Amino acid sequence: MVDALIIDACRTPRGVGKAGKGALSGIHPQQLGSTVLRALADRTGINTADVDDIIWGTSSQRGQQSGDLGRMSALDAGYDVRASAVTLDRFCGSGITSVNMAANSIMSGSEDLVIAGAPR
Repeated sequence: MVDALIIDACRTPRGVGKAGKGALSGIHPQQLGSTVLRALADRTGINTADVDDIIWGTSSQRGQQSGDLGRMSALDAGYDVRASAVTLDRFCGSGITSVNMAANSIMSGSEDLVIAGAPR
Protein backbone atom coordinates (compact mmCIF):
# COMPACT_ATOMS: atom_id res chain seq x y z
CA MET A 1 0.00 0.00 0.00
CA VAL A 2 1.29 3.46 -0.87
CA ASP A 3 1.55 6.22 1.70
CA ALA A 4 -0.59 9.32 1.52
CA LEU A 5 1.49 12.42 2.24
CA ILE A 6 0.43 15.95 3.09
CA ILE A 7 2.64 18.25 1.02
CA ASP A 8 1.22 21.61 2.09
CA ALA A 9 -1.54 23.17 4.14
CA CYS A 10 -3.12 26.58 4.31
CA ARG A 11 -6.32 28.12 5.58
CA THR A 12 -8.77 30.82 4.74
CA PRO A 13 -8.76 34.14 6.58
CA ARG A 14 -10.56 34.05 9.92
CA GLY A 15 -13.36 36.41 10.72
CA VAL A 16 -17.07 36.89 11.06
CA GLY A 17 -19.01 36.16 7.89
CA LYS A 18 -22.54 36.83 9.04
CA ALA A 19 -24.38 39.42 6.97
CA GLY A 20 -23.54 42.92 8.14
CA LYS A 21 -21.42 41.70 11.05
CA GLY A 22 -17.89 41.23 9.81
CA ALA A 23 -15.13 41.80 7.32
CA LEU A 24 -15.86 38.52 5.51
CA SER A 25 -19.62 39.04 5.17
CA GLY A 26 -19.31 40.33 1.60
CA ILE A 27 -17.08 37.51 0.39
CA HIS A 28 -18.74 34.56 -1.33
CA PRO A 29 -17.68 31.15 0.11
CA GLN A 30 -16.47 30.19 -3.39
CA GLN A 31 -13.93 33.03 -3.25
CA LEU A 32 -12.66 31.87 0.14
CA GLY A 33 -12.17 28.40 -1.29
CA SER A 34 -10.49 29.66 -4.45
CA THR A 35 -8.08 31.75 -2.35
CA VAL A 36 -6.86 28.57 -0.65
CA LEU A 37 -6.69 26.56 -3.88
CA ARG A 38 -4.78 29.32 -5.67
CA ALA A 39 -2.30 29.58 -2.78
CA LEU A 40 -1.71 25.81 -2.77
CA ALA A 41 -1.05 25.76 -6.51
CA ASP A 42 1.28 28.76 -6.29
CA ARG A 43 3.21 27.48 -3.26
CA THR A 44 3.66 23.90 -4.47
CA GLY A 45 4.00 24.55 -8.20
CA ILE A 46 1.59 21.73 -9.07
CA ASN A 47 0.11 21.53 -12.50
CA THR A 48 -3.61 21.74 -11.77
CA ALA A 49 -4.31 19.32 -14.64
CA ASP A 50 -2.53 16.69 -12.52
CA VAL A 51 -5.03 17.04 -9.66
CA ASP A 52 -7.16 13.92 -9.65
CA ASP A 53 -9.79 15.26 -7.27
CA ILE A 54 -10.63 18.06 -4.88
CA ILE A 55 -12.68 16.94 -1.90
CA TRP A 56 -14.21 19.96 -0.22
CA GLY A 57 -16.24 19.98 2.95
CA THR A 58 -18.86 22.45 4.07
CA SER A 59 -21.10 22.64 7.09
CA SER A 60 -24.24 23.06 5.03
CA GLN A 61 -24.83 22.93 1.28
CA ARG A 62 -27.47 25.61 1.10
CA GLY A 63 -27.66 29.21 0.05
CA GLN A 64 -24.29 30.51 -1.12
CA GLN A 65 -22.58 27.25 -0.13
CA SER A 66 -24.68 25.14 -2.47
CA GLY A 67 -23.88 24.18 -6.05
CA ASP A 68 -20.72 22.08 -5.48
CA LEU A 69 -18.57 24.65 -3.73
CA GLY A 70 -15.43 22.55 -4.32
CA ARG A 71 -15.82 22.53 -8.08
CA MET A 72 -16.80 26.19 -8.30
CA SER A 73 -13.85 27.19 -6.08
CA ALA A 74 -11.46 25.21 -8.28
CA LEU A 75 -12.75 26.87 -11.44
CA ASP A 76 -12.62 30.28 -9.75
CA ALA A 77 -9.00 29.58 -8.78
CA GLY A 78 -8.11 28.90 -12.41
CA TYR A 79 -7.64 25.15 -12.03
CA ASP A 80 -7.66 23.06 -15.17
CA VAL A 81 -11.18 21.91 -16.02
CA ARG A 82 -9.96 18.29 -15.89
CA ALA A 83 -9.44 18.59 -12.11
CA SER A 84 -12.70 17.21 -10.76
CA ALA A 85 -14.13 18.22 -7.41
CA VAL A 86 -16.83 17.20 -4.98
CA THR A 87 -18.36 18.87 -1.95
CA LEU A 88 -19.50 16.92 1.08
CA ASP A 89 -21.68 18.05 3.94
CA ARG A 90 -20.72 16.67 7.33
CA PHE A 91 -21.14 19.72 9.53
CA CYS A 92 -18.13 20.09 11.87
CA GLY A 93 -16.56 16.85 10.61
CA SER A 94 -16.42 17.76 6.93
CA GLY A 95 -12.77 18.84 6.97
CA ILE A 96 -11.38 15.71 8.59
CA THR A 97 -13.71 13.50 6.53
CA SER A 98 -12.50 15.07 3.29
CA VAL A 99 -8.86 14.52 4.28
CA ASN A 100 -9.59 10.91 5.27
CA MET A 101 -11.35 10.28 1.95
CA ALA A 102 -8.41 11.78 0.06
CA ALA A 103 -5.89 9.65 1.96
CA ASN A 104 -7.94 6.50 1.36
CA SER A 105 -8.19 7.27 -2.33
CA ILE A 106 -4.43 7.68 -2.62
CA MET A 107 -3.56 4.68 -0.44
CA SER A 108 -5.85 2.43 -2.48
CA GLY A 109 -4.07 3.48 -5.66
CA SER A 110 -7.18 5.08 -7.17
CA GLU A 111 -5.67 8.55 -7.31
CA ASP A 112 -2.26 10.19 -7.05
CA LEU A 113 -2.91 13.85 -6.20
CA VAL A 114 -5.91 14.99 -4.18
CA ILE A 115 -6.60 18.29 -2.47
CA ALA A 116 -8.88 18.09 0.55
CA GLY A 117 -10.24 20.32 3.24
CA ALA A 118 -13.03 22.57 4.36
CA PRO A 119 -12.65 26.31 3.91
CA ARG A 120 -13.85 28.15 6.99
